Amino acid sequence: MHLLRVQVPDFRGLKDIDITFEKDFFPKIFPLGSQNGGGKSTLLQLIFVLLHCSVDDAKKPFLQNLLQGFKVADGEEKRVLALIDILEGEKIVKLEFYCGKYSVIEDFLLEEIQPENLIHICSYSSAKQSNNNQEPNTELLCCFNILKKHEAKLFLDKLSHKIFLAAPSTQVFLFLPLDSRKLLFSNSSKEDKNYYAILESARSKLNGLFTYDFLAVKLLIKSFKDARDRDFREAIKTGNYGKSYQTLISDLNLMLSNKRINLNEDFSGVNFQLYKNGETIELYPEDLSHGELKRLSIYIWLKSRNIEDAIVLMDEIEIAFHPDWQYQIISDLKEWGPSNQYILATHSYALCEALTPAHVKEIEPKLIKQESNITNES
Repeated sequence: MHLLRVQVPDFRGLKDIDITFEKDFFPKIFPLGSQNGGGKSTLLQLIFVLLHCSVDDAKKPFLQNLLQGFKVADGEEKRVLALIDILEGEKIVKLEFYCGKYSVIEDFLLEEIQPENLIHICSYSSAKQSNNNQEPNTELLCCFNILKKHEAKLFLDKLSHKIFLAAPSTQVFLFLPLDSRKLLFSNSSKEDKNYYAILESARSKLNGLFTYDFLAVKLLIKSFKDARDRDFREAIKTGNYGKSYQTLISDLNLMLSNKRINLNEDFSGVNFQLYKNGETIELYPEDLSHGELKRLSIYIWLKSRNIEDAIVLMDEIEIAFHPDWQYQIISDLKEWGPSNQYILATHSYALCEALTPAHVKEIEPKLIKQESNITNES
């Protein structure tokens, strides 16, 4: 899967967005730059939710949250939300997501006359204010260029498993309920009134969402268990244990230089040790940098989810990275998941300089150029 083009005429802070991600560019890594307030995070969230949630009824509330307040003007039949072109193999599938008032398009919702290339996604409220009693009055639909309805639903389902979003947990996620987002300005300690608890609940339902926590311990333990199981299956098949577990350990330790990571014998967690001058020193969480822990988390997330041939949207990946590591993360992504396409919302010039200028996409207000001392080649 490859995201070829995205167009957003007018959604929240996004105006006249039209970005192309060339299919022949290598690596398939595209920084998306702007200054604060440009709408990078909004754009990534819009793409993710449209492509990840449109065919799963359990996930459609996230679409409804995102679209709340998105109105169709009086006198207009519809309002285009986004146009997204996806390359699958040699086939280009064009998706037009648009919204219309129920009173205008209700005939299309009747199965017997609905156009074959049109899918009804969900209903939502165009009221800007939160109101639990507000009835949905607007419809989200998706029109396809070359696929019939049955084919289109299968394509959206396949695409929903090939789109991922990684973002800092401190990000404001527009697909959470409006009342939940308001909790960021509240000091409530109740679990159901805590923004981060609500985000954790959402993350459990959105299997394509990953937040940059200090260390994804659950994913890390799962990766060790999966590697162990692969080695055991190899032993059953060939009589010799495989090397998946040892390869995983080696890859992780390579990132940590003179530090080593080990799995607790009871699989309850992990521990770290420092080898220095022939001495083994136990390390505590505070002995590892935020950048080290984040880099490990990204690696484990990509490997544990077997993310391949996918569209991976990553917001502010450079947070906690030294400029050298901001540059290095491009090589890391090429190595860790070479078949993926990565779109990286960023403020980092160091990261952008690891690629050709043509790879870098910008939206207004554009990045302010900074001098960099990095001289490595990508």
